[in-house]
Amino acid sequence: MKAVVMAGGEGTRLRPMTSSMPKPLLPVANRPIMEHVLRLLKRHGLNETVVTVQFLASLVKNYFGDGEELGMELTYANEEKPLGTAGSVKNAEEALKDDAFLVISGDALTDFDLTELINFHKEKGALVTVCLTRVPNPLEFGITIVDEEGKVERFLEKPTWGQVFSDTVNTGIYVMEPEVFDYVEADVPVDWSGDVFPQLMKEGKPVYGYVAEGYWEDVGTHESYVKAQADVLEGKVDVDIDGFELSPGVWIAEGAEVHPDAVLRGPLYIGDYAKVEAGAEIREHTVVGSNVVVKSGAFLHKAVVHDNVYIGQHSNLRGCVVGKNTDIMRAARIEDGAVIGDECLVGEESIIQGNVRVYPFKTIEAGAFVNTSVIWESRGQAHLFGARGVSGILNVEITPELAVRLAGAYATTLKKGSTVTTARDHSRGARALKRAVISALQASAIDVRDLENVPLPVARQQTARGSAGGIMIRTTPGVPDSVDIMFFDGQGADLSQGSQRKLDRVFARQEYRRAFPGEIGDLHFPASVFDSYTGSLLRNIDTTGIAESGLKVVVDASNGSAGLVLPSLLGKLGVDSLTINPGLDESRPTETGDMRRSGLVRLGEIVASSRAAFGVRFDPVGERLSLVDEKGRIVEDDRALLVMLDLVAAERRSGRVALPVTTTRIGEQVAAYHGTQVEWTTTSPDDLTRVGGDETTIFGGDGRGGFIVPEFSSVFDGTAAFVRLIGLVARTQLTLSQIDARIPRAHVLKRDLATPWAVKGLVMRRVVEAAGDRFVDTTDGVRVVETDGRWVMVLPDPAEAVTHLWAEGPDDASAQSLLDEWAAVVDSAGR
Repeated sequence: MKAVVMAGGEGTRLRPMTSSMPKPLLPVANRPIMEHVLRLLKRHGLNETVVTVQFLASLVKNYFGDGEELGMELTYANEEKPLGTAGSVKNAEEALKDDAFLVISGDALTDFDLTELINFHKEKGALVTVCLTRVPNPLEFGITIVDEEGKVERFLEKPTWGQVFSDTVNTGIYVMEPEVFDYVEADVPVDWSGDVFPQLMKEGKPVYGYVAEGYWEDVGTHESYVKAQADVLEGKVDVDIDGFELSPGVWIAEGAEVHPDAVLRGPLYIGDYAKVEAGAEIREHTVVGSNVVVKSGAFLHKAVVHDNVYIGQHSNLRGCVVGKNTDIMRAARIEDGAVIGDECLVGEESIIQGNVRVYPFKTIEAGAFVNTSVIWESRGQAHLFGARGVSGILNVEITPELAVRLAGAYATTLKKGSTVTTARDHSRGARALKRAVISALQASAIDVRDLENVPLPVARQQTARGSAGGIMIRTTPGVPDSVDIMFFDGQGADLSQGSQRKLDRVFARQEYRRAFPGEIGDLHFPASVFDSYTGSLLRNIDTTGIAESGLKVVVDASNGSAGLVLPSLLGKLGVDSLTINPGLDESRPTETGDMRRSGLVRLGEIVASSRAAFGVRFDPVGERLSLVDEKGRIVEDDRALLVMLDLVAAERRSGRVALPVTTTRIGEQVAAYHGTQVEWTTTSPDDLTRVGGDETTIFGGDGRGGFIVPEFSSVFDGTAAFVRLIGLVARTQLTLSQIDARIPRAHVLKRDLATPWAVKGLVMRRVVEAAGDRFVDTTDGVRVVETDGRWVMVLPDPAEAVTHLWAEGPDDASAQSLLDEWAAVVDSAGR
């Protein structure tokens, strides 16, 4: 049997290490990753190997040649352009068409028993056998589900946490019969798990999954690269280490000179012909490459140093990676997570902060303090986007510098000359950051329409009027010292997850576009923004019956930007209204839960005493709405969703309503009673927006004060929801308390459990296993439905080490019992 080693990837996430070196040649314990792979193949009798190459192909060919030094026969299949995982193997079809073959990545470190994998393939009579393994964090891999016989039931590429239902992932190692080439089109990009395997499964072909035991690490990030070194030194992976063990865990290669007065604390590795002087200290998980010089007084801990590096006296390297042919001069300090590219010079007494990237051929001046990356900006964050865009503490995590880099990355994803709409809330921090954002956009050849301080829905609506995208900066709801930088698409909606990943990649690479002097973008301040917004509202939302109804409402603007729209809107509606807290208060750009509650209590008192029909309270940016009925009682957010749903469905009598899967199933009853149906979505706002934009959708909401009015917009809009509510109440001639009273009571309980990141995948697999024969819904997370209709939902948080649980039953006690039962399942897996 022949093998195919895929060695064409660029390894963009590993830059600057891969700026001048293909990823398969990156050394692990001073040997290229691909050499470890080839030695594994040889160990299992796979001596004839085809290597697919594309990026920096000549370097791979020059290093391994024809394979004679390894006792193997290597041939090469060169891609002129990237062809995908399947397309690149198709490119080597001529050498593989006669017999079954094994496909393996040239940049993943593993010691799997390939012989057992091949035997499994033959025993099952499989067309394709996918080698699987279990990992703690499945987000970056393709999840695969197999049945008891090992047959593949489902693939899911690059899931979100809401889609994780197992920790069994595709390793990219396959055994295949040559017939599989019939399903791969030549000379076009094709992927195995994204294109070929789904087609094979659709046709009922025998596609099996083999769960391998042993070590596997996809060396795709700086963290996994450093981890792979430590795992080799710890003996966690069965690979050959070139050298001899001077003492337990201390490996020394041929020709290395280590002074007796040097301090060595293993496990560590010192490459051939390296020189370590007296007084140097090399500690755990350090790998020193070939011909490296470590001068006296130098200190290295968890450092990975490539070949031909000079490390000067009293220098200090901790948890960093240093590329080949680089000079680290006297007393330089390189902190944890930093990466220095090939052929750099780091001057005396300079300090390179953690996670800084220095690209190849750069010079760091003596005494310099480097806290941002050189030429290409600083590293990409693990979780750049959260639930509200990019969030963090003002001037600690979210600084003007970060805002500039984010805006530059966003601009780079757009065409030159595009227009971006910018806006902010009424806080000083947002005002300062927006100025930085505007400068970065203009410097990247982007024209800017600045709305200044407007409600969030207005910013979205104005973005959708001819802009390629938008940026809104606001204070994080409930967290006064934090800010959110929110990015919109051309429709004014939050960026899709795909667009977020694209922005994340540009930010991580930090290769930003800059405009030539004549391309600098323009800055405009559009006029009559509020008139345009309210005019559009009144044209698109049914307001019949309002003027004749004689309704009186109390509106609380919460001292936020919603108060900027209300005066003209309420006048045009012709409704008798009392507005409270209309002025902007820079000292209160957001409100805590307690502040919101007390505001609603006060609103209720005013509604009851003034005999108004109801009261509404906007959040400070006008995105969300809270209700108080005519008796002054607070209508809780989950009940407000059902009340609005009942009103809309009763009037429309057809269509769809968009609700997240965490919503009570009473919502389904209410919708069905009035002849409408529920479209269940994930908890992600962009998924609600997607469904809300469908022409058959009549309503949407999230149960937390966010309402979608599809005839006006597909995003949350408190003002639009308010206008629609007035019209509905005016026409139905029922009070909010009467509507609320006719809707059954819901019993949904929620609990959050701390879950370490490393076990989130295991938790979700245990939940699916514990579900047994019960119905399982994986729309978002895992929802398990009992035979009596009770349900529980388990959803990993995408940004925090938390797992969320919801349970619904016929009463609180039943829901509590179900919640306790499944919390125990999550807890047991998390221990």
